[in-house]
Order: sequence, then structure tokens, then C-alpha cells
Amino acid sequence: MQKRVDVAVIGAGHAGLNAIKEIRKVTDNWVLINGGPLGTTCARIGCMPSKVAIHLADTYKMRDKLKRYGVSGGEALALDRPAALEHVRDLRDTFVDLVLANTTDEMDDEHLIQDYAELLDANRLRVGEREISADAIVIATGARSVVPDAWRAEFADGILTADDIFEQEELPASVAVIGLGPIGLEIGQALHRLGVAVTGVDHGRCLSRIQDPAVNRAAVDIFEREFPLWFGDEPRVERCDGGFRVRAGAREIIVEKLFLALGRQPNLERLRLDRLGVAMGDHGIPSHDSETLRVGRTSVYMAGDAAGGVANLQRAAAQGRIAGFNAVHRRKRRWRAQTPMAIVFSEPNIAAVGMPWRDFDERRMATAQQRFGPVGRALIMGQNRGLLRVYAARRSGQILGASMVGPRCEHLAHLLAWAIEEKMTVERALEMPFYHPVIEEALQDALLELKAELSKARPGWVSGWLKPAHTPVRSSVPR
Repeated sequence: MQKRVDVAVIGAGHAGLNAIKEIRKVTDNWVLINGGPLGTTCARIGCMPSKVAIHLADTYKMRDKLKRYGVSGGEALALDRPAALEHVRDLRDTFVDLVLANTTDEMDDEHLIQDYAELLDANRLRVGEREISADAIVIATGARSVVPDAWRAEFADGILTADDIFEQEELPASVAVIGLGPIGLEIGQALHRLGVAVTGVDHGRCLSRIQDPAVNRAAVDIFEREFPLWFGDEPRVERCDGGFRVRAGAREIIVEKLFLALGRQPNLERLRLDRLGVAMGDHGIPSHDSETLRVGRTSVYMAGDAAGGVANLQRAAAQGRIAGFNAVHRRKRRWRAQTPMAIVFSEPNIAAVGMPWRDFDERRMATAQQRFGPVGRALIMGQNRGLLRVYAARRSGQILGASMVGPRCEHLAHLLAWAIEEKMTVERALEMPFYHPVIEEALQDALLELKAELSKARPGWVSGWLKPAHTPVRSSVPR
């Protein structure tokens, strides 16, 4: 059976669904091909179920503070972990249903094909018994958790990942979390707060990819008070009575299960991308233009997690829109990366925005910091541990980046990302209104310190000489 379409989109995640939105504005002759269960990574295994589990764990953890607040009986509260996991799955299924109701449920069998695809060349696909010819192809097949082949072969029955942790009917008594990036820290802390004995292991020395050394030290100090964190040695695993023996340097522990958080790998193996005849990069990703997302001189486009890089829903959606637009238009649009922002939903939050610490140059830049210890709102909440660091250009006073660990930093990260996107100066940011008592006062104090630091760097500096930058930065993402 043969079929000809204007565009074939492979993958019904956020990137693929947003590509379809752009394509439908121009043509109704398209197909969306999806192998495996429907529902985006975010809704099924990523952002949403993990945040449900984190919220549940943080709520249960509050029992430890009740006595301090004069509330008795908190220590008697018990957790039904199977019921808690069922709650996570119930909400997960709600998120998936909402996504499907607004997207694929309205598609007929001519437009939605539920099967796996492979490329025959840059304009032909095989999907089951069908051969599909397409003027353009968008690849948005997402990614999955990395599990080393040797470990999968030897320890498969003891390995958990973000892809399957929420399918468990019961949690193990003990877990070694191997890989302390954002996913490892978030899930590790949640498991610990749900009563699992957790040990975190990472061969590096940075927690959750924190580059700023001062913020990293503060974060390690905070989270080591909750559960053990082992840094600096490659983990070695072997089977033993009771589960698995995990060694790192001179340390060892026996655990029931292993939670692997070693990164994400694009789902590209089935596609036979070697038939495109282009150079292949890391993880089998074909070489493609990072702005138009076009693969070589072909009419194939990469989008979302399948294109590589740090997984991010907004990025995947934006790339999907660009890929979908370019697949049906002769004049191409270019994807512009917005101000980088990364948020870890641990408690306290970890966040980084703008220029990364590795690019910091003290000859041209200044930094200031504020601890959350004396911040009134943080004290009220009993969450006053952490550190905020903000970076600015010495010459212009423009805010360039920030790194932080502390309460509600997900909100501070957004404020700073918006300020950086608008090329705001420290002076202009301090002209913005602040209230009391709020967490944002920590940002105000950091900016005041940064203003003083900039003043020392330029003795002739006078308050008000820096003009606010009001020119908006326009996104190239189609609306």
C-alpha cells in the first residue's frame, strides 16, 4: 500500500504536535506517525508525574515541622506508599488524557498512524505494510533514559529509571541513585521523603549540573543533610545477597534497587537515518542546521529531544513549530534560543539563568550574592537555607546571569530570565517594585550589592547614568 503526503511527522510528543499545528495552517495532506503509547514525554513520564511525586513527598515531609509550629501528632502520620503511587498514576493519566483530548483524539486514521517508521530515503518511509512518500519529513521521536548495555544485561531486574519508576506498585526499601543531575536529585529526594533509604552517587563533583562553585557548595551542604551524597568516584555494581552492592572509592552500600539517572538518549535507532547520506553526530543524530533544523540539503527536519540538547518542553514546542513551518514553506524561519533557564524542582529549588558560570570573566564581569538565611519570608516558611548569585557586565551594568539554590527559586529564575532577555541593567532592575515580606527581597538585596560592586569597579559611576534598555527582543518562533 502506498500513500503520498505533503509532510510526514514522526513522533506525537510536544515537538511533533506543535509541528502539526503549523502544517495544518497550510495543508490537510499530512500524517502523524507514532510508535508506542500516545502521550507526550512530559505528561507520561517526565515533568508532570515527577512533580506530582515531588509535591506528595514534600507534603508528607511537612510532618517533621508540625511540632515546631505547636501542632502535635505529626509523628503519627503514616504513608500508604502503594496508594501514593496510584495517586501519581491517576494524575499522570489525567494529564495524558488532556493532551490527547486536545490533539490526537480529533485525528482520523488517515492522519494518525500508530506504528513505527523507518526511512527508505529522504522522502520515503515504511510504516508497517505501508510505504509513504512525503515532500518533507519532521523527526520528533523524543528520547529515553540512558541505561548502559552491560548494566542492562546484568542488572535489568534491579534497574529503575524515570521511564518506569511511576509504574511500580510499591517502592523498594533502599535505592542507590546513580547520577546526581536534575532528575537524579529530584527523584532521589522524593524517594527519600517517601521513606526509601537513598544514597546518591556521581562520578563528578557538581550537584545537578551547578557550575557556580559557591552555589554548588551551598547545595551540597543542604542536600547532604537529607541523604548521603557520594561524589568523585565511578560507581561499581555487583549482585549480592539482599540486592546490589554499590562501591565508589572506599565507600560501599547494599541496596535493593538501582535508580539510573545518566542522561537521555534520542529515540532514533529504528529510523535508519544512515539512509539520508549525511554526517552523523553524537547519539546517532544527523548533522542539521541548529536554527532551521534542516538535515543537510534534504527536506528532513529534526525537532525536540530527538535533535539533542537538554530536554525542555518549551524548547521542544518551539522547535516543533519551526520544523513544521519550514516543512511547508519555501522561505525558512530560524529558531532563536531564548535566555537559557534551568530549574530543578527539589526542595529547596536549584536554578541557573543566562550566562553560565564557565563563561564568567572577572575582568569584565562582577558578581554579588545573597544568602537566604536572613530573608524574612524564608524564615517564616522555615526554608531559609540557600544562596543566590547574580552576574553583571562591569562596563554596561547589564545583568548577564545568575545561579541559585533556595526557596521558590523557580520564581526568581523567571524574573531574572525576563530581565536578561530584555537586556536590563542592575540600575533598571532596582527601579522595579518590590514588596515585603517576599522571597524576591533576596533578589533586591543581591542587586543592591551588585550595584555597589559595579560602583567600586568604576569610581566615576553615578546613580542613574545607566539608561534602561527598552528595546524588546522579538522571538522568531511563529505564533
